[in-house]
Amino acid sequence: MNNLCMNSTGNFNEMTVVRDIAKAQHIAQREIADAVGTSQSQVSRVLSGQSSRHSRLSHEICKYVYEVAQGVSIENVRRNEELMSALATTWDGSPKHAAALAAVIRSLRILAPNLPRSGKN
Repeated sequence: MNNLCMNSTGNFNEMTVVRDIAKAQHIAQREIADAVGTSQSQVSRVLSGQSSRHSRLSHEICKYVYEVAQGVSIENVRRNEELMSALATTWDGSPKHAAALAAVIRSLRILAPNLPRSGKN
């Protein structure tokens, strides 16, 4: 994750960078809001530097925008505890079952049609 997000204070200059990245990547405020669990209007206020609730929310917005901009890497997948837990409780350990689970997961891609075709390593 970008250092800007790790130390985010939500100040105007930081959020201007995040806002510009979101625009360049065509990441809608509604998408950001849905991803971080807030309203579009709150995302708008944070990105414009007008929010007083900046620490947690600005960090979450920053993190989401940078993750989307970078794409989904194998390392990001490995760090996702919820996804790893689901795989650990579902997979029987065999290569055949791994292939079947991978096919099921890939079939769910229709739920996020704007994702790139393949992840980055």
